[in-house]
This record gives sequence, C-alpha cells and structure tokens, in this order.
Amino acid sequence: MIFGLGTDIIEVDRIRKEISKESGLKEKVFAPAEIEYCESKNDKAQHYAARFAAKEAFFKALGTGWGHGIEFQDVMVLNNVQGRPEIKLKGKAHDFFKSNNLKNIQLSMSHIKELASAFVIIEK
Repeated sequence: MIFGLGTDIIEVDRIRKEISKESGLKEKVFAPAEIEYCESKNDKAQHYAARFAAKEAFFKALGTGWGHGIEFQDVMVLNNVQGRPEIKLKGKAHDFFKSNNLKNIQLSMSHIKELASAFVIIEK
C-alpha cells in the first residue's frame, strides 16, 4: 500500500552556486558519505542536485516537509553494492518512519546538465 509519493526537480546551477560557497550548505544538507560520493564525480553539482531533489521528494512523500525535527542529514542517498541509489534513514527520520509503520522507500533519480529530478514512493 502506498503511504505517500513525492517528486522534485531542481536546476543544477542553483546547487552548483550553493556548494561553491563557504556557507557550509554542503555539510548541513549532505552526510559525509554523500559528500565523498559526489566529490568523486566529474560534474559534482549534478550529483549533489539529484540527491537534494531526492531528499525534497522524500519529505513530500512523508507529508511532513522538514517538520518533526527531521534534519536533511537524517535522510541519506547512498548507493547499494549494485550502484543503485537508495534512501537510508537515521535519527528522527528513522524514528518517524518506524513509528508510522512505514515499510519501504522506492527512489528514482535523473540528472542532465541543467536539471536534476527525483521521485519517491513510501510504502506502508
């Protein structure tokens, strides 16, 4: 049964500008493993943008926005051993997920030079 779905699209250049600043946005939004992955890519901004879109899509699917004390870093987009991106939860995001008896997260991400998008389905 579907609990929620969410989608997001973002301009890669918007993320490119933000991650190039010394503002600490990268460290506020992305977990160390996500930063390590994105920094290993030729066009880092595309990968950061796709992960940002995935987090936004997850919050929309959850129906909370950034509420309930859930932080961006509580929602991580990590690749499994086959290279498929998956959403992993920790902290209050994990607690909220479990307390609402949610079972599975489906994620699809895409990016091109100008845009990145993500689609998330949460199953109950």
